[in-house]
Amino acid sequence: MANKQKLIVIKRDAYGRETWQYEGHVLRRSKLGILIEARFNRTDLPFHGITLRKNDRFEELYLLNKWFNIFAIHDIDTDELKAWYCNVTRPPIINSNLIVYDDLALDLLVFPDDRQLTLDEDEFEKLDLSPEEKKSAQKGLSELELIFKNPAQFRFETLLRQG
Repeated sequence: MANKQKLIVIKRDAYGRETWQYEGHVLRRSKLGILIEARFNRTDLPFHGITLRKNDRFEELYLLNKWFNIFAIHDIDTDELKAWYCNVTRPPIINSNLIVYDDLALDLLVFPDDRQLTLDEDEFEKLDLSPEEKKSAQKGLSELELIFKNPAQFRFETLLRQG
């Protein structure tokens, strides 16, 4: 990994306040977005039937024209896919060494057995967003649900090429 370009990911809330920052490495770039690898940098956390463990491997896709990002969560010991965690966000800001995104609370958790769980709808409804932003965010969630209609066929490369 020493040869891979490092970058910083900054997660902000819907109002632009930084809530989390971590380092990642670029795996692939395209004109549509970027795929990075990062490690979970918090203590172990039980989460809707899975456990996010310190140093679990995350593959993270950020697309310039989409209102979401997608994280594939892999176990630190076995590299087995635990789930995909999808954040509904404003389109990210991406430059050579930085990714910044605004999380809009709404999330989709997708399990390898095809189950989908929409999270934090109540928090999303409480956000002070414009009608256009709410509509774009809800469209982002609908796109994610469609992308993961058959999780076994999901490929990051397809979205990096086609958006």
